[in-house]
Amino acid sequence: MILSKFIDELPILPILKPRWKDPFHTYYEVNMTEFKQSLHSELNDTTVWGYEGSYPGPTIEVESGEKVFIKWMNNLPDKHLLPVDHTVHGAHVDVPEVRTVVHVHGASVEWESDGYPEAWFTQGFKQVGPYFRKQIYQYDNDDRACTLWYHDHALGITRLNVYAGLAGFYLIRDHRERLLNLPSGKYEVPLMIQDKTFHKDGSLYYPKQPEKPVPELETSIVPEFFGDTILVNGKVWPYLKVEPRKYRFRLLNASNTRFYRLKLDSGQLFYQIGTDGGFMQHPIGVKEITLAPAERADVIIDFTNLEGKNMIMTNDAPSPFPTGDPPNENTGTVMQFRVTLPLSSVDTSVIPAYMMPLPKIKEQSASKKRYLTLNENTDKYGRKIMLLDNKHWDAPITENPKLGSTEIWYLINLTEDTHPIHLHLINFQILDRREFNVEKFKKERMIHYTGPALPPEPQERGWKDTVRANPNQVTRIIMKFGPYTGLYVWHCHILEHEDYEMMRPYIVIR
Repeated sequence: MILSKFIDELPILPILKPRWKDPFHTYYEVNMTEFKQSLHSELNDTTVWGYEGSYPGPTIEVESGEKVFIKWMNNLPDKHLLPVDHTVHGAHVDVPEVRTVVHVHGASVEWESDGYPEAWFTQGFKQVGPYFRKQIYQYDNDDRACTLWYHDHALGITRLNVYAGLAGFYLIRDHRERLLNLPSGKYEVPLMIQDKTFHKDGSLYYPKQPEKPVPELETSIVPEFFGDTILVNGKVWPYLKVEPRKYRFRLLNASNTRFYRLKLDSGQLFYQIGTDGGFMQHPIGVKEITLAPAERADVIIDFTNLEGKNMIMTNDAPSPFPTGDPPNENTGTVMQFRVTLPLSSVDTSVIPAYMMPLPKIKEQSASKKRYLTLNENTDKYGRKIMLLDNKHWDAPITENPKLGSTEIWYLINLTEDTHPIHLHLINFQILDRREFNVEKFKKERMIHYTGPALPPEPQERGWKDTVRANPNQVTRIIMKFGPYTGLYVWHCHILEHEDYEMMRPYIVIR
């Protein structure tokens, strides 16, 4: 079933209004429900899950330093929309089939409000997971201005809950951002990019079995999921009408597994001004931007002097990344821009030459180095299982950084895929990536480097919370742990990997 491209307009995501706001705190309530929504005008309405009756959820906009309280409420049905695999840890038959817990991705937050995967809750908080601590989460928003996002994080079913629609933007603003005079208001548009596959009746397709089915199992985890259509802000291949002026776009890859390498078919540059954790020091003009699942890029596109032109944002990232199949004409198309609106006023916004200082964390300040492997094994049914440091989720905690200490983590990728590794609580900086001999490592447990250390790509030189750990490479990241102590997680953000064990708890200790 092939759907026409560029016949639906890009949805502009609404901004959520708080229930209560005074000088000291802001309070929101966010309800999760099941509903039908049109994802393409040639498709029947699709049953999805969403926050506040919309997929993607409404954008939550807060000020840096604002104390925000959010009550995330689960009003979803008892039966899951998608096939649950009860052999997956955390999703066995002894827990309710539908469970949720919300994580604000990239936020620096106390652990009880971080959305720990076993802090799940059911409808009306009737049942809760072993680590559930509170109904109302607290976000102190001590970060600089940045593009975060919120999504579900329930152990064993994150891939299904996010695919069903549980994701939205969470933007932090600050004074410095306003002084930069960037495109703003209707000239600033967050873009959430995802891939899905539909049944003929418009319902969401998600595989029940891996390609080699296991006869005795009802449903089964798949090693990765690639949809055959691309959606932006919940519409399949939309178009956006723009004025001939500068626009700011916040790009987010919210797909389960798919990577995107984005380009404009007009050959134009993206002026990238920010990474996951906020502004870079200087903008860079780039022809393409690679985004692994959960990565963000803050960019400006200049449509000045392009009246009447259309341009397409394309994707040429292979799946799986980096050595899989190239995209086809469908998965290679993201959305269209139409420069058809008249200029409503003179464009006085700028692409600043300098945004903010970005002091490098010095390697000498690290008190500990950790060597952590990314592994691919098989389970008792012969299915792929991905592990961090060759340990399962419930193995004893081995990563226990001290509050205020700086560490360097060596991510040693022994698999054939690039894994986007995400750490909760903190932002880090990428030091370098370096080729090494994988076979020798597997035999001798020693790193034999086979090439020079490669600095991070220009588009990654900023604060990050998710890093692409490439095959045959050791990726080094450096970070300072704090300002909170407690229980957090680090994991691969390919959701099919995360759900099948590629996630580990870590604890920040006093």
